Amino acid sequence: MTFQELQPKISAIIADTNTVRDEKLLSVCQLLNENVEYYNWVGFYFANHENKTLHLGPYVGAETDHTVIPFGKGICGQVAESNANFVVPDVAAQDNYIACSFTVKSEIVVPLFVNGQNIGQIDIDSHVIDPFTEADERFLEFVNQEVATLF
Repeated sequence: MTFQELQPKISAIIADTNTVRDEKLLSVCQLLNENVEYYNWVGFYFANHENKTLHLGPYVGAETDHTVIPFGKGICGQVAESNANFVVPDVAAQDNYIACSFTVKSEIVVPLFVNGQNIGQIDIDSHVIDPFTEADERFLEFVNQEVATLF
């Protein structure tokens, strides 16, 4: 399924009045994991600005020990500080990377903004080296714009 075909499905999940926020976030993760071949782990992290930590929210994929990540640590922690997308074509070549699994070869993290504040991020791991393009970035920015309406 193309990103263009997925967009209305994302919007429909977010607009569903019969489900609570975490169920919607999990449904978004499932939709992406099932329909984008190289999206092998899809999840949300949410910021606690007081403690400067990220906390794992709904996700789909292999279980992770990384339920709390300090700002600045790993790709997710760096995005919490930079407020910018971070694409890692090959995690083996990345210095400040927190290994989740030996199967993970690449990662993309896109921050989630609500009223101009970075409240979290969508994090996607892939078992493929260098699969992410600018189209992934634009699509995940769209996903986060939709998700932001839940906050």
